[in-house]
Amino acid sequence: MAECDFDLLIRAGRIVCTQTGLDGPGAVAIRGDRIVASGGEVDGTAKRLLEFPEALLLPGLVDLHAHPAKSGSKYGVDPDIEFLPRGVTTALSQGDVGAENWTAYRNETIEGSRTRVRLAINLSKMGEPEGGLCFREIDWVDVDACARTIREGGDFIWGIAVNVSRNSCALDPRLVLRHGLDVAERTGKPLLYGMHDPPNWPIAEQLALLRPGDVVTYIFRDDEWSIVGDDGRVLPEVREAGERGVLFDACHGMNSFSFHVAEAAIADGFYPDTISTDQYAIHVGSQPQHDLPRTMSKFLAAGMPEHEVFSRVGARPAEILQLSREIGTLAPGSCADVTLLTNNCSAAPLVDTRDVRRPGGCLEATLVVRAGKIVS
Repeated sequence: MAECDFDLLIRAGRIVCTQTGLDGPGAVAIRGDRIVASGGEVDGTAKRLLEFPEALLLPGLVDLHAHPAKSGSKYGVDPDIEFLPRGVTTALSQGDVGAENWTAYRNETIEGSRTRVRLAINLSKMGEPEGGLCFREIDWVDVDACARTIREGGDFIWGIAVNVSRNSCALDPRLVLRHGLDVAERTGKPLLYGMHDPPNWPIAEQLALLRPGDVVTYIFRDDEWSIVGDDGRVLPEVREAGERGVLFDACHGMNSFSFHVAEAAIADGFYPDTISTDQYAIHVGSQPQHDLPRTMSKFLAAGMPEHEVFSRVGARPAEILQLSREIGTLAPGSCADVTLLTNNCSAAPLVDTRDVRRPGGCLEATLVVRAGKIVS
């Protein structure tokens, strides 16, 4: 390695890659937009050397449920402003656009962003328009248009967003889900599914309709939404769904993270497949700023082991997005997306969506590299 000439060499007090098993002091060497070496033995000359002896270096963070959209969505935010400087190098849009506004979204947000953006296209052809729910007109549920757009979108469109919660759906949720499954079967794509209110449609009945590879989001809500029963154990129907391959995303958002539910589920050995923010327009300028490192910190405070948390914002969502060789890893040959985090012990308290608080400090982005170029 001594004779190698790297464009960028980053040394850190701790490097963790759950995909390759790295954990310890070391460095990541970058040439162009690729990682060429990583680990404790990396050495050599570089055009630029950066040293962070107190920082944690991870693969660029992956947010599986967010709202990157420069226009066309009531929830959308510019990913290069709101996500990338805070450590997220890849974000999946949860239904920000549908068949009607897909082309503009591809041109402006996917191809026009430094952040890597993928889309779970909304089953509603209108996406998330201003002025109301995305499923408020049955004519908006256009199965043919959605399937056609997915075929046109290629790898940019990962799956189909079907959110039938009361905040998004004024139609019969069973009918909407049936149409979503129709598109999924036609295209071979998974669903990103938001459940309907359990008192009106039991969780067990909804999960029974989902298939291996479909992702259920908003899983750590409380009250009637809770996936934890009165006995403090995760509901049997949730475990059964997970055993047959249904995936679970613990997004935060404004109403979807309860410390009590998360702590009970984690204590019962139930870890989400992914951790995400559901970060959208309402979070812009929030104090403290809602982002993925802060959300990770809440899961650590709830008792989830470090490596499990790191995996759920790296290797695991990368696998779900079918991008394991490109992102969520520090393996040589992968894209040079890197996030360095430090723990701010004096940060504002960690608070859930019901104002329940936990101590523990907060992870914050110190440096972000996207495709070999320094962001911040």
